[in-house]
Amino acid sequence: MDSLTLHHVAVNVTDLERSKRFYREVLGLKEIARPPFDFPGAWFQVGGPGHHVHLIVHEQATTRGRKGIDTRDIHFALRVRSYREALDSLRARGYREDAAPDDPLLRMIVSPQAMAGFPQIYVLDPDHNVIEINAESLD
Repeated sequence: MDSLTLHHVAVNVTDLERSKRFYREVLGLKEIARPPFDFPGAWFQVGGPGHHVHLIVHEQATTRGRKGIDTRDIHFALRVRSYREALDSLRARGYREDAAPDDPLLRMIVSPQAMAGFPQIYVLDPDHNVIEINAESLD
């Protein structure tokens, strides 16, 4: 098998409208057309055509529950052009490194000099799915 690229990541959500707002407004993704499946969901384009995040409302979903950010738990990563712009955008929306433990949805973990070799930010979506935001380099 010769894999060329990642096509999509599927994410389980409980409140579709709330999740669509997060992926559109916080992450800046563009919602795209979705086939008329017999279950609720939404598709978002990531970067160029053919790269997606699929939101799926599923009664029997496997979820993280109400866990906080755990950088080693299941997550997906979005690469951004500017680490600083992403960080500034999140801070403008109320995200903080020192958010209270009882407010995990506004907490972010910031690693400008991450061991991975590129700067990283971790946040949660409204259903506590972990999302890594990274850039090629620190700017």
